[in-house]
Amino acid sequence: MDYSFFTNIENGEYIFRIIDSVFFLIFAISVCYLFIFAIMSTGKQKNNYPKASKQYKFAILFPAYKEDKVIINSVKSFFKQNYPQDKYDVFVISAEMEDHTNQQLKDLSAKVLVLENVYHTKTEALQRAINHIDSNKLIYDVVVVLDADNLVDPNFLEELNNAFYSGCSAVQTHRVAKNTNTSIAVLDAVSEEMNNSIFRKGHTRLGFSSGLIGSGMAFEYELFKNCILQAKHIGVDKQLEMLLLKQNVYIEYLSQVYTYDEKVKKSSQFYNQRRRWLSTQIQNLFWGITSLPKAILAGNWDYCNKLLQWMMPPRVILFGLLILIGIFLSLTNFYLSIKWWGLFCILCITFALAIPDSLVNKRLVRAIFYIPILFLLMFFNHFRLAKANKEFIHTEHDE
Repeated sequence: MDYSFFTNIENGEYIFRIIDSVFFLIFAISVCYLFIFAIMSTGKQKNNYPKASKQYKFAILFPAYKEDKVIINSVKSFFKQNYPQDKYDVFVISAEMEDHTNQQLKDLSAKVLVLENVYHTKTEALQRAINHIDSNKLIYDVVVVLDADNLVDPNFLEELNNAFYSGCSAVQTHRVAKNTNTSIAVLDAVSEEMNNSIFRKGHTRLGFSSGLIGSGMAFEYELFKNCILQAKHIGVDKQLEMLLLKQNVYIEYLSQVYTYDEKVKKSSQFYNQRRRWLSTQIQNLFWGITSLPKAILAGNWDYCNKLLQWMMPPRVILFGLLILIGIFLSLTNFYLSIKWWGLFCILCITFALAIPDSLVNKRLVRAIFYIPILFLLMFFNHFRLAKANKEFIHTEHDE
């Protein structure tokens, strides 16, 4: 009797189990990583710094690309700070904005720097601001980077001043949604808060640096100048993180200092924004991984942790793939599917821990039905990354 047929079946099942185990290990590392930091984020974070006896001078940078609809309100709002106005200057790096918008900004006492070149990035806009400050021999202690749609509370600079006086060199404030008027905006707001819980609050409570977001962040002037002039491509927050962590500079997270940010309202905006984010994450991963051996030998675990974080798939992809794999194995080999459904439950618990109670409402329940659409958009984004590295993808704001 020929037993080769049964042998082939056994070999095929053995190979299938090996593949299943390898993929499960990869997914388990990602889920456990998120779970640990989500648990750490649940405690109260007390980082209210004592009142400073010195007032630093701040340079507030607003890169603004075609932001005529929002920039006036953002700048006007910022000038309501409970901080001496002679201790801060607002710079708007204007790109392709209307002349009357630029004039309105000047009338508000903002310093407007107009970018003449058509193609530019946020990195180039910030470099232009620093070069302008240096060429005019202006003196600042701290740089604050905000997006054109960002709003802040009147005590924003006072809180930052306290933090830097107490010894901080780099700070990320708590960026929150200023709109939840669509289901996509609700999911974007929830995603932002989950990032705040896991990659900022949870990280700093375990002694790691906070992740940067791209706005609502502040740095010692000379430190920022040194880093931004080294930056070369799209994804300024990721570049700054790498350059700071290479120097063992700790990034603080101020959970009680808010920066209000407009969330995307449409699936098309979500698609383009995440495509840009995913592209810059992968690009910076390959750029930074060359320094990994040196970081390990030097014991720079903050840097190593950042690279590990960037290797993990986006949460919506992780969530969707766990469901698909669980369903597939339930139909083909229920025994193997048990551990996958267990991992999915841990991920759901992680999300529940990371989402603040204020966002758990009927709007969130309705928005959950849009998750399959976002999963598909993120999935297809993986096939359009090459072009994203070569073009500036702008997220339009209209509030």
